[in-house]
Amino acid sequence: MAQKARFLPLVLGLGLVSPTWGCASSAAPPVAWPEQPLPPYPSADQEVASRENPTKTETRAPSEPSSQLAKEYAGRPAISEQRGEASYYSDSLAGNHTANGDVYDPRRHTAAHRKLAFGTVVRVTRTDTGAVTYVTINDRGPFGSGERIIDLSRAAAEDLAMMKAGVVKVRVEVLEKPN
Repeated sequence: MAQKARFLPLVLGLGLVSPTWGCASSAAPPVAWPEQPLPPYPSADQEVASRENPTKTETRAPSEPSSQLAKEYAGRPAISEQRGEASYYSDSLAGNHTANGDVYDPRRHTAAHRKLAFGTVVRVTRTDTGAVTYVTINDRGPFGSGERIIDLSRAAAEDLAMMKAGVVKVRVEVLEKPN
């Protein structure tokens, strides 16, 4: 009898014997989840068409900024200047709030800087290619390497053609400080 009692916890622990022998099974039937629609992937014809007819963003020269800020601030003299590296925000941050309370939109020309006041307008020039973009500071960062002085939105990063490189050397010129 002592030997039987010694093996009972082992058998129960392994799930080989149910402690409720003879009871009806109370397992619920499997739940049938409703089918989810597939995301709208482009067809093969659409992919070929997009490669043959690239969007305007893809065909714009890197030195030709597309933002309203560029039209308003191009040619203005710089108040001050910094040199260092630029990185850009991940698309996964879209919809999150920035440090000044704005909602991050990758299509807007915005940036993060450690010290510049929110609302400061800067010209960012990629030093190896001369590509230029204009952004408004609305967030804090970058928080990685000390060499990085500015984090750009996707739209600004595309102006600098830095999507593949990820991090590039830049000159940041302050054009207008907020009142």
